[in-house]
Amino acid sequence: MGLGAVLAWQQITAQSWTITGLIAFAAVAGHMAVNLLNEYQDFQSGLDAITTRTPFSGGSGALPEHPEAAATVATLAALCLAVSMTIGGYLVWLKGWPLAALGALGIVLILTYTRWLTRSPWLCLLAPGIGFGIVIIWGTVIALGGQLTGATLALSVITTLLVSELLLVNQLPDADADRQVGRNHWVIHYGKASAVAVIRGLLGLAYLILVAALASGLLSTAYALVLPTLPLALWVGTRASNAGMAGQTRIRLLRANTALVLITLFLLVLATLL
Repeated sequence: MGLGAVLAWQQITAQSWTITGLIAFAAVAGHMAVNLLNEYQDFQSGLDAITTRTPFSGGSGALPEHPEAAATVATLAALCLAVSMTIGGYLVWLKGWPLAALGALGIVLILTYTRWLTRSPWLCLLAPGIGFGIVIIWGTVIALGGQLTGATLALSVITTLLVSELLLVNQLPDADADRQVGRNHWVIHYGKASAVAVIRGLLGLAYLILVAALASGLLSTAYALVLPTLPLALWVGTRASNAGMAGQTRIRLLRANTALVLITLFLLVLATLL
């Protein structure tokens, strides 16, 4: 959302902190909704009882410890979605119907991800990246009065690739448990070796697009600030085959991959501001 905001601020003369705050609130509420719904549905399916949790995968473990809170979690998920939709409706009223299409896509992703999209390898792979890289970035730019420039498209695709890669890495240690409750994401359907290849491909394509956009002048030289993260990306790519291993080897990989995505997105925001 921050990346979308700074991209829009480059184009507009008057920044509205009120609208920016509303967009941020809607984005956080939408993210909370999908996480709470995921928490509730994974508990209901029995997945939480058989998964091996890490700080980065396998759920929080909160509902197995406090099953009496399940109804509250479901209610909070609905409330967060309602808040996000209400703010989204207001923004559509302000900015027009093109924003409604992105909002509708976001709602579909939230409602269908855990129960349905995780049963399709391709949809499960692409959905997280589309939610963060397309729906939120494009939606923020449009809601703030900006245009979808070439730079916006390039950065949103890079974000899409990184977020989808993050979720795919986190699915590697969960594959056996996920299979037992009917999920059919990439790791389950095509196997771990294929998933590792896709992880490397997503990372490689993200940096390839960045370098191509720098070389063509689509992105300013400030975005070279992101390139020092490449060694960490190479480390993650070479170690991705260890994601299914137990113990600290797996945790180090998941931690490094999460840090890679967060640092890269932060640097993209910083470069946009320069």
